[in-house]
Amino acid sequence: MPIDRHVSLPLREVQLRTSRSSGPGGQHANVTASRVEAVFRVADSATLTDEQKRRITARCGPVVVAIAQDARGQARNRELALERLRRRLAAALAVPRARRPTKPTEGSRRRRLESKRRQASRKDTRRRPDSDS
Repeated sequence: MPIDRHVSLPLREVQLRTSRSSGPGGQHANVTASRVEAVFRVADSATLTDEQKRRITARCGPVVVAIAQDARGQARNRELALERLRRRLAAALAVPRARRPTKPTEGSRRRRLESKRRQASRKDTRRRPDSDS
């Protein structure tokens, strides 16, 4: 199961559990195990590096679970659960880009100072006139 461009997870590391669904299906839902739970234990993975395990554990915890009971059939719910698990792991593995602070441009500095001058003159006109004039 591909997680992102660099990481792929074998399905044998994901435990799939089924149970009876509370979703759509009417009487059919009462007799079939169509709800699927995809469980991934981070520490047991032989594929992930220690850094990747640390990152996933910090963001999602030691056990990542995805549940699907949207569809009537077990096969479709299995696909949905695996896709949700994949998205959750991909989000946990994503490394945020470092923010590089930028300097204000010459134009933005000029506009800010001009705005300050306009505001100061506006407030000057609101003042009471001097008594000596």
